[in-house]
Amino acid sequence: MSINLSNSKPSNRLENILIIGSGGRENSLAWAIQKNELVKKVYLIPGNAGSDRINKCERIKVDINNKNVLVKKLDFLKIDLIVIGPEIPLANGLADFLRKKEFKVFGPGKDGAKLEYSKSWAKEFMQGANIPTANFWKVNSLDEAKKIIHLSSLPLVVKADGLASGKGVFIPDSKDECIRAAESIFNGKFGKSGHVVVLEEKIQGPEVSVFALCDGKRYKLLPTAQDHKRLNEKDKGPNTGGMGAYSPAPLLKQDHLDRIIKEIIDPTIDELNKKNIDYKGVIYFGLMITKSGPKVIEYNCRFGDPECQTIMPLMDQNFVLLLEKCSMGNLIGDEKIYTPDKVSGCVVATAKGYPHEYKTGFPIKIGKIDTVDCQIFDSGTSLNKNGELITDGGRVLSIVCQDKDFDMVFEKAYKNLKEINFNGIYFRNDIGHQVRKNFSKGN
Repeated sequence: MSINLSNSKPSNRLENILIIGSGGRENSLAWAIQKNELVKKVYLIPGNAGSDRINKCERIKVDINNKNVLVKKLDFLKIDLIVIGPEIPLANGLADFLRKKEFKVFGPGKDGAKLEYSKSWAKEFMQGANIPTANFWKVNSLDEAKKIIHLSSLPLVVKADGLASGKGVFIPDSKDECIRAAESIFNGKFGKSGHVVVLEEKIQGPEVSVFALCDGKRYKLLPTAQDHKRLNEKDKGPNTGGMGAYSPAPLLKQDHLDRIIKEIIDPTIDELNKKNIDYKGVIYFGLMITKSGPKVIEYNCRFGDPECQTIMPLMDQNFVLLLEKCSMGNLIGDEKIYTPDKVSGCVVATAKGYPHEYKTGFPIKIGKIDTVDCQIFDSGTSLNKNGELITDGGRVLSIVCQDKDFDMVFEKAYKNLKEINFNGIYFRNDIGHQVRKNFSKGN
């Protein structure tokens, strides 16, 4: 894959990059960024046990909430670009603070991050810009929620208004389940994130993820992706942070994408500008392709996980230049991201019990891995006192592969998964079932 930046000037200095975050998303970003020959070092705060296995990468221990110490450390390391991975520091205004200290930052300010950290605000944002989305009700009490649920002819989707690590959305099959979901949120399941609940009409259709790299005025689209949110095969069970993904999404033909750009992406950027929100980062559009056209399910203010792990191997060495141009408001508009000859797929291995209660600290054994066009991005790992790799999260590893077609991609991914073992390892065997031609033949 190549990115055409022929009419733009690369930075004179892009040697030291900082990535904030600890998951597979941040490891995959580091892996893609280190490809550029200008980059000498990629630092991660805090990273995980897999970060040090990536070329040019080093973990550093700094509390990002201790702002004075953080700035001194970044000055000492001569950081040229900061990429903020997770939503929480973005929602807390870390990008704003670092920009005031004259660092180049890829990641929106607190005002832009509100697209993710307040679902009700995002729905009102879409409503004001005539962006297609499901009808919704913002409620402040369980009694109010019950009235709306009882009046609805069909069960409603129930969402915690604030951040909930991808687990704050419930898609009940009955009104009783709707009420129980709303009750659990109002009773503190997600802390302050559940002080307000959003009820939505249930819409139907396949889901797809679209990512726009924004510089405040202009944007560039990355390859599309589809992820699997449900824990179990056949897309059953509770919502998770994501059990796997693939890219690009064959579902999205060019006419679909043209309509999404016209009806959703352009109006989103225009509305941000109308609200004087200078959005320098990635906007994740979680979409559903309904019979009446594409509709927004949610916005995220950061790269999706595991979509990011899936997309990053499709990026060439100039990816980091795009991030820098966004951070500076310098997209020209002629940058091209060419689709590669290969497709990419990712399967996530989780701890037993995820996304609910699970145990950590189990040794991870990795056997003979086919490393050709295959990456293992650690998501929840650490090292014990003996230096052994152990589990340290619900989602433990992302196994990502590329090949000419999705059958070959997932054949390789599942073959490699047989070489990975830890106590309670769990993964879905049907990731990418929509695009695997041989899936019905016993895969």
